[in-house]
Amino acid sequence: MLMGVGRSYCVALVGLNGYIVEVEADIGQTLPNFIILGLPDAALNEAKERIRSAARNSGIPLSRRKITANLIPASLPKRGSGFDLAITMAVLRAADDIREIGGTVFIAELGLDGRLRPVRGILPAVMAAVQAGYPDIVVAEANAAEASLVPGAKVRGYKTLARLAFDFGADPKDLALDYDPLDVDEPGEDSDDALIVPDLCDVSGQGEARRALEVAAAGGHHMLLTGPPGAGKTMLAERLPGLLPDLADTAAMEVTAIHSLAAVQSSPVRLLRRPPFENPHHSATAAAIVGGGSGLPRPGAASRAHRGVLFLDEAPEYERRVLDALRQPLESGELVIHRSAGTAAYPARFQLVLAANPCPCGKASGKGMDCTCTAMMRRRYFGRISGPLLDRVDIQLQVERVSLADFGHAGEEEDTHTVAERVLAARQRQLERLLAMGLETNSQVPGRTLRGELRLSPGTTRILDTALERGTLTARGYDRVLRLAWTLADLGHCDAPDIDHIGQALGLRQAAAAT
Repeated sequence: MLMGVGRSYCVALVGLNGYIVEVEADIGQTLPNFIILGLPDAALNEAKERIRSAARNSGIPLSRRKITANLIPASLPKRGSGFDLAITMAVLRAADDIREIGGTVFIAELGLDGRLRPVRGILPAVMAAVQAGYPDIVVAEANAAEASLVPGAKVRGYKTLARLAFDFGADPKDLALDYDPLDVDEPGEDSDDALIVPDLCDVSGQGEARRALEVAAAGGHHMLLTGPPGAGKTMLAERLPGLLPDLADTAAMEVTAIHSLAAVQSSPVRLLRRPPFENPHHSATAAAIVGGGSGLPRPGAASRAHRGVLFLDEAPEYERRVLDALRQPLESGELVIHRSAGTAAYPARFQLVLAANPCPCGKASGKGMDCTCTAMMRRRYFGRISGPLLDRVDIQLQVERVSLADFGHAGEEEDTHTVAERVLAARQRQLERLLAMGLETNSQVPGRTLRGELRLSPGTTRILDTALERGTLTARGYDRVLRLAWTLADLGHCDAPDIDHIGQALGLRQAAAAT
């Protein structure tokens, strides 16, 4: 090692992709100064004062000479306070205050008193380090449980810089080893397993809508629920995640990594096994829904709903450009966001559920005698949901008001557990059929496969062929009806859809348009 130069490692995140950053520290012979090179942002530039105070209060003050920290590669933007610890360890090594660091990766923010504070995005950062061949990880103790979720990671969690420096060979006589902060954030005990899942038996009546919800859950299909206020559209949508199976290991790691980076709640301390549910307000901006913001883009609600449900209540109240921005992830399952500071890609394979009133006043359903809206107002209101977006929605259902007779049968409806078992069985049938193609659900089957390996007989698809010829069904709609039919066949334990399944699927897709 060159005299006066110390090295350590950290991770820079761009979206969910992490890159190993080598931190070089050099102690010069000139007047006191602290310079950080390598495209640091404002938060990282402020690390200089945090590091000096933390080191002094830990009993290992930094050199009074000029300190230069270089973050390699220099062309990669560095953001956030997670580099604090790596820079500190490189500087201490350059001053020969600690022994050789080796390939250890340090990810933590420093408090002025020497505490190691947790940072968000620890899970994708540790995943990137392990994949790059750097399994030895040091994090704040509050991040240790989450970091340990990554297979192959050798994680050590610390509360204070002094204790870490001691373990790396610092002279203990001056270290503040007796300082044991009591107010360090500890990992929470919150778990997705402990969350209360709304039960489907709470929904009175709505037999057709309940059936449509089961089909959507079984095949991973998108839904549009149209109906008057109070019909139960929101209740139905909120119960969809409870029907979905638990996430497999790979999917659970993806979801946990996104939520770790987004930090919308307390940092996850275990894999999120339940599919997420996102319900943004209709005043949300495009950046809040699809991701973005200043600097490098952050994940939005669409990415946080990855492997789960994105519910847009009062869908016509959203800005049209916000709704149309969802067309790309509905097809590709990924959001690529371009900003001046860089490009970030986030997974976004979610089930979209839209809910809408039939008109601005909400009274146009049924006979519509009480509706005060003109025909132009109704067309303008529902026209905010563009045709190309609606064409990507498999199930379009009209939800009617609940009748008094439905209340008389309250408590007799199937619960979530019963329906979820049928959904799981249907998913297993799909997996057996599609696993060789690298697919999981019917909603992911490409059109060439539907017209190739899974091609149905002309007699079975005659009704679809007629609708396509007449122009009442697009080519995309044709494929989506076929996917629905396969899901209906899976729920019915059939090897392939028959003409009845095709008719039911077409009815589910055109129910809202027909009313």
